[in-house]
Amino acid sequence: MNGKKLSRQYRDHLSDFKVWKQRKHAKQWLVFPENIGSHLSIDETALSKGELYTIITNKKAKGKKGAIVAIFSGTKAGPIIEQLLQISAKKRSEVKKITLDMANAMKTIAKQCFPKAIQVTDRFHVQKLALEALQDTRIKHRWAAIDLENEQIKLAKGMGKPFVPKLFSNGDTRKQLLARSRYLLYKSPNNWTQNQFERSKILFAQYPDIKVAFDLVQGLRNIFNKTTSIQIAYTKMAHWYKDVENTGFRSFNTIANTISLNYKSILNYFINRSTNASAESFNAKIKAFRAQFRGVKNVEFFLYRLTTIFA
Repeated sequence: MNGKKLSRQYRDHLSDFKVWKQRKHAKQWLVFPENIGSHLSIDETALSKGELYTIITNKKAKGKKGAIVAIFSGTKAGPIIEQLLQISAKKRSEVKKITLDMANAMKTIAKQCFPKAIQVTDRFHVQKLALEALQDTRIKHRWAAIDLENEQIKLAKGMGKPFVPKLFSNGDTRKQLLARSRYLLYKSPNNWTQNQFERSKILFAQYPDIKVAFDLVQGLRNIFNKTTSIQIAYTKMAHWYKDVENTGFRSFNTIANTISLNYKSILNYFINRSTNASAESFNAKIKAFRAQFRGVKNVEFFLYRLTTIFA
């Protein structure tokens, strides 16, 4: 049977989509109060054409049946809060912990709709900011290296000579060194290959500021990996903040200020090391589900199938 015809027959006749009670408002909101648990995650994902949806999931379901608590179109706090407050206060008070990123809208939703829940900022969002600042430093040097090489090529052509770039001991040119260092900067030195270790030595010798930025990233990572209590984490974060101030890096100062504004929810991670990994994992399932059907042509039908499986 033709695949498109089978899909159409399933949508129009074999499934309950035509009589789905939530179909009228599916594009705006879907709420399943029965799936609320003590530990929730809230995150955003794109379903179709980059349009963002806010998704609340139950950690206990582990991405299976009963995982979806609510799906909302967009990320504005107001409409989401309006629908969540329709759930009884008793049911919402069952939530003891909710993991989220540093978006103000997410925090507002959590505070107003689940007032008894402890908010935990996902550590990986914090680390991601630091890694992006590190990569920005590398990219700035890479553009400068490209400009320098272009000038050298023009100069060589003007003199009628072939351009021969300078090679470092590992065979990289300056431009290649900065481009090929991208992935090693994401990893801990313990996980470097021998080639990456050699490249890092050359990179850090040529660009000491990248080494300083890399050490800041590793310092933040070690705080999350090795600290066992909120008190110790608070002290270490204060020392890290001081190190950032001493470097004078604008991007890292921005991150440090962001951390200081969200320090309470960030420190809550150290209570029992909760992360938003379950939400990210569920987002990956949605993307795989979307790819399986080659995109989302009918948003309502996609949400129907998604909630049938996961809600």
